[in-house]
Amino acid sequence: MRRPVVKICCISSVYEAITAVECGASALGLVSGMPSGPGVISDEQISGILKYVPGNISSFLLTSKITAEGIIEQHRKFNTTAIQIVDEVELNVYEKIKQSLPEIKIVQVVHVTDESSVNYAISVSQFADALLLDSGNPKKEIKELGGTGRVHNWSISRQIREAVTIPVYLAGGLNSGNVINAIEAVDPYGVDLCSGVRTDGKLDIIKLKEFFNKVKSVDS
Repeated sequence: MRRPVVKICCISSVYEAITAVECGASALGLVSGMPSGPGVISDEQISGILKYVPGNISSFLLTSKITAEGIIEQHRKFNTTAIQIVDEVELNVYEKIKQSLPEIKIVQVVHVTDESSVNYAISVSQFADALLLDSGNPKKEIKELGGTGRVHNWSISRQIREAVTIPVYLAGGLNSGNVINAIEAVDPYGVDLCSGVRTDGKLDIIKLKEFFNKVKSVDS
């Protein structure tokens, strides 16, 4: 069992960004417009936060856009180190993004619902730089594209992690109480969370430190 890197998502202020980094986060997630879910902030807030993110910390722009042109245009406003695509896109979208933004990592979200998620993950892993396994449901009338706070079937996530050759982040209902079990079950490259370290929507430094203490207890 290896110690995963930690991405703290739904960062909403400079204070939250600095606090997460000081506690040990190696990546921060910034949520742009979504059809549902927590953590959405304005373009101005995203730009303001990014000014204070250290150069050794990865910054993820969460986007619900599904066209290459829309994703590229949005990214150029912010120049994050990674683009986290939370919805399904046509395969040629990845190629267009790579052509325009060759230095930027593409992280594709896979919403783990059933065994079909494994086949989807394998197919997109040939085009993305990393996968993020979450608990949304893009097929609902109002799409759930993350931030549900629900745990999904980790045995399916394990299948995905073993079937692909790119890094896999695990998300979905993680907190200090279950993160060790999650790491044991999936052995992901990284873990990602939002609500598990928040109280009333705000980053809770006590929960944050408890979470990192658990992760740091894992042998690297």
